[in-house]
Amino acid sequence: MAEAKSVPVLFVSEPIVLPGMVVPIELDDAARAAVDAAQATPTGKLLIAPRLDDRYPTYGVIASIVQVGRIPGGGAAAVVRGESRAHIGSGTTGPGAALWVEVDEITAAEPTEDTKALAAEYKKLLLAMLQRREAWQIVDVVNKITDPSALADTAGYASYLSDVQKRQLLETEDVAARLQVLIEWTGDLLAEVEVNDKIAEDVRDGMEKTQKEFLLRQQLNAIRKELGEGEPDGSDDYRARVEAADLPEKVREAALREVGKLERSSEQSPEGGWIRTWLDTVLDLPWNTRTEDSTDLTAARDILDADHHGLDDVKDRIVEYLAVRSRRAQRGLQVVGGRGSGAVMVLAGPPGVGKTSLGESVARALGRKFVRVALGGVRDEAEIRGHRRTYVGALPGRIVRAIGEAGSMNPVVLLDEIDKVGSDYRGDPSAALLEVLDPAQNHTFRDHYLDLDLDLSDVVFLATANVIENIPSALLDRMELLQIDGYTEDDKVAIAREYLLPRQRDRAALTPEEVTVTDAALRKIAADYTREPGVRQFERLLAKALRKATTKLAASDEPLTIDEPDLVGYLGRPRFTPESAERTAVPGVATGLAVTGLGGDVLYIEAGSPGSEGVGESALILTGQLGDVMKESAQIALSYVRSHAEELGVDPAALNRKIHVHVPAGAVPKDGPSAGVTMVTALVSMATGRQVRSDVGMTGEVTLNGRVLPIGGVKQKLLAAQRAGLSTVFIPQRNEADLDDVPAEVLEALTVKPMTDVADIVAQALEPATEAATAAA
Repeated sequence: MAEAKSVPVLFVSEPIVLPGMVVPIELDDAARAAVDAAQATPTGKLLIAPRLDDRYPTYGVIASIVQVGRIPGGGAAAVVRGESRAHIGSGTTGPGAALWVEVDEITAAEPTEDTKALAAEYKKLLLAMLQRREAWQIVDVVNKITDPSALADTAGYASYLSDVQKRQLLETEDVAARLQVLIEWTGDLLAEVEVNDKIAEDVRDGMEKTQKEFLLRQQLNAIRKELGEGEPDGSDDYRARVEAADLPEKVREAALREVGKLERSSEQSPEGGWIRTWLDTVLDLPWNTRTEDSTDLTAARDILDADHHGLDDVKDRIVEYLAVRSRRAQRGLQVVGGRGSGAVMVLAGPPGVGKTSLGESVARALGRKFVRVALGGVRDEAEIRGHRRTYVGALPGRIVRAIGEAGSMNPVVLLDEIDKVGSDYRGDPSAALLEVLDPAQNHTFRDHYLDLDLDLSDVVFLATANVIENIPSALLDRMELLQIDGYTEDDKVAIAREYLLPRQRDRAALTPEEVTVTDAALRKIAADYTREPGVRQFERLLAKALRKATTKLAASDEPLTIDEPDLVGYLGRPRFTPESAERTAVPGVATGLAVTGLGGDVLYIEAGSPGSEGVGESALILTGQLGDVMKESAQIALSYVRSHAEELGVDPAALNRKIHVHVPAGAVPKDGPSAGVTMVTALVSMATGRQVRSDVGMTGEVTLNGRVLPIGGVKQKLLAAQRAGLSTVFIPQRNEADLDDVPAEVLEALTVKPMTDVADIVAQALEPATEAATAAA
């Protein structure tokens, strides 16, 4: 640092002058006095310091006067060149009217390696900034600067730095410190400039793309116009389509409101696409389109009979529906729309009995369109009611889509597997079906996507289910239940002869002359190869036999006849043989009847005692994956037998030990109260040593007093008893009325005995006592 010297001072508000800068300064009286005083000195130097409002400046720049003259406006000005920093000391006196101060001139130290590195980094950033602004002349000047201090002081020209930042540079003596803050400021600004330039470029590209698309669309419209091809994608076209469409008044008003929104929205707005999709959906729905129902009841019944064997309850219900509508039409009463003019029925029964295929037959009989909606595994409530339009990819629900597919407002809609509907965090679809399947409400069904009232009251809804218990009670209450319990052996033979065999012959490219299947063979397949309530497995076996027959015909053209003895060669050995006699050949085993999701079935219940150990204990062991209700039935049965041991001919000591009750097929869950009488019979058989008759089956709930209470599924259980080869079946007295639904051929093959007291069932079900059995007891 040099010795202090006295120089005149010139205070300026702007610009902030740094060493190396050449700037013009407009002269007022005080500035003129300072310039004159400087010119009068031998050195011709003065101090330029920033004028501050809050404090006295401590640093300034010693400058030389380059030129004094006048600016174009007529005022006086001086051009000065900053030379070096100076620290301002105390004021002093000097010639003229100028203010003089003592200053210490600051000279830059020799640059270190660190300072040079910082200078190189700052120069790189500064050149990048200048190149972005295309200031090529300034780039050349900066490239020639090698002194780090001079390079740092060029920031005085930077328009992106504020006066405060420039004063900070002026007051920073250390070159390295100046370079560090300049690197930070310039780096931040460069990053901001790059982001702004990227945004501006994206906007420019977007505008260019939009203008290009607009031009191309205009050209495309002009080409279409020349070719005479129209494209209804504009709001004007939608308005014309809505006004020309046959829509209900409220739907038309809602559609025109949406067209108004479309007209006010821009082409680039995503809302325009949503509105177009919604309008297309509304215009595609058959709001006022209906098919005429058939009025020929005989022809309708013939169609149903031709497509399906049996199922008289369903056929009668459809013919009744047609009869009522036909009579109302003849008397001029309103039959289109309104509450309750449709029908909602659920066809419940085991698989393979023709529930799903019945829907198409009903539609043909009514003369209506048919559409199937598969509900198995559906877990999202929006699948029924649709999604809100605010969601991306929103669609109407399956009901609205079914109406659109059918093309009429009164189709037959088959809701397949309604008992397989699930629920999770997305809602419960069965709850959404409550309004759809309520004849008193579905004339104003509102889909979330459409948000318009849709009249479903004239739709015939047919639902199918395997297990009624899986349908929520509120939903089941809204539907008319039609139970399909399965086919008898004679039914299966007739179905195979009339429907299954001709269909499988066609698929195998065979004629009746080439392959003949006898009724005895069909009956053997139904009895010993398939024990199912329906005919699905039956048809598979027929297809297998005909495939093998086709293979034999390829080697020899001799006509084939498939009779009962030939089935082993075509289908292998029989899968089912009567086993009741074998299973009940020992005491403690009774044959019960049960209903599962696959129809009726026989259920063998075994009772035994694990030897003499544990005498005196009254434990009851239950196995076979039993539900709570069935476990309670076993406890009730044991309590009844113990309390009525003398009446039943049982030695009480035989029951004063561990009792084990087992229901085979342990991997299959079992539950329900209808095995109560069977458990009582099995326990008495075990305790007395008397076998249960092999031709006897039974079902019914039992009380602690021995009363036999009614159960469900009588028809299915009797069909299962017939398939199993039983001849006598005990049922509760209060289920006697259910025998009206059982086919006559089943009642002829079985002796059905309604009972009120379980003791009577035990007395008739057990074999007569023998001396050996009495001794064993």
